[in-house]
Amino acid sequence: MLAHLSTLSGLFTGGVGCIVGPLVVWLVKKDTMPFVDDQGKEALNFNITVFLVGIVLTVLTVLSFFILSPLTILLGVAIGIAWLVLTIIALVKANDGVAYRYPFSLRLVK
Repeated sequence: MLAHLSTLSGLFTGGVGCIVGPLVVWLVKKDTMPFVDDQGKEALNFNITVFLVGIVLTVLTVLSFFILSPLTILLGVAIGIAWLVLTIIALVKANDGVAYRYPFSLRLVK
């Protein structure tokens, strides 16, 4: 649960906490708590994926000389809302002891 909860620190740290929070929790507890190991990797993978999508949207905006701005802003808002909703769902599931697997997540940390 703490790995998913630490993700929300990104709301107050300009997005950096979205990756750093779960990374710290995962690194500290992965060897002693198998559930935290699994859910920490899930939270980390999902937040890295969302971060990469944000970079792609930013690059598309700049490369199109801001012509695609309305589209990329709309997609960015939709992704932000989906991020928040999925993080809350994961937090509730993990709190109940149920492993949660984020949809649309690259499995970069194994």
